[in-house]
Amino acid sequence: MKRHLSGLLAAAALVSLSAPVHAAGTYAATQYPIVLAHGLMGWDTAVGIDYWYGITGDLKSNGAKVYTTKVSAVNSSEVRGEQLVQQIQTILAVTGAKKVNLIGHSQGNQSVRYAAAVIPNQVASATSVSGTTGGSPVADIIAGVAPGGSFTNVVLNAVIGGLGQLIDLFSGSPGLPADGNAVLTSLTTSGAANFNRNFPQGVPTTRCGQGAAVVNGVRYYSWSGTGLITSGLDISDYPLAGTALAFKGQPNDGLVGQCDSHLGQVIRSDYALNHLDTINHFFGVTGRVDPVALYRQHANRLKNAGL
Repeated sequence: MKRHLSGLLAAAALVSLSAPVHAAGTYAATQYPIVLAHGLMGWDTAVGIDYWYGITGDLKSNGAKVYTTKVSAVNSSEVRGEQLVQQIQTILAVTGAKKVNLIGHSQGNQSVRYAAAVIPNQVASATSVSGTTGGSPVADIIAGVAPGGSFTNVVLNAVIGGLGQLIDLFSGSPGLPADGNAVLTSLTTSGAANFNRNFPQGVPTTRCGQGAAVVNGVRYYSWSGTGLITSGLDISDYPLAGTALAFKGQPNDGLVGQCDSHLGQVIRSDYALNHLDTINHFFGVTGRVDPVALYRQHANRLKNAGL
């Protein structure tokens, strides 16, 4: 696909390109910039709230160059992946870097994998955090009660699409395309399987196994949790404990199963963290595991690998 300069300039409006703060240390000083890709219904900064709560600042204070991206809050993994590719091109053009280290949360898993597959010579690593490599049975249930063409499906598509557009508006990115049916399809187990056939890099070939650690020069990593109610003060814990019932007793984080989160080198997939804890929400109330430290440690891992 041709990516003209006009596309790069348009993408620049969706990328946080502020210069990194002066580094207080070098623990997280990777060779290549770290680029963060949000998940479903995500944003970079909206009404003063950071999606990567406390994570970006901590990485910068430890020497990393960090950029947050903004793709459609609601759309297919392929559409979101192409939007991310355009923003990566902008980051490379602005910084002069030859490659980037990608980290994607939730559906951001597919975004970074798409980019790593399409432009592998410009991606040093792709890391999945609580990623939907194998899809989610929660999406399967929703798709089952709202089959394509049904009145329920029409209503659901309108609601999900509307919420996505609202999030895009509040995050300063109005006009991004939204498609509720497309995102639902992408996140079902069958939709994820189809994506994996098209983009198999780093995907495990055995259930609960690890995938190839290096493909086409790109290093693949993943980590996730199996916590549910990790803090009684976090109001988001309780809905996730409810959606966890869709997994029929299998370890999960409320939205993604433990084994379905695996990609490439699995650092760990049983942290005492739920799906939102891994981006340090609800506003840093996450229980006994500090997710901010996990990103800092991973940046150091990338640094030590020469990335």
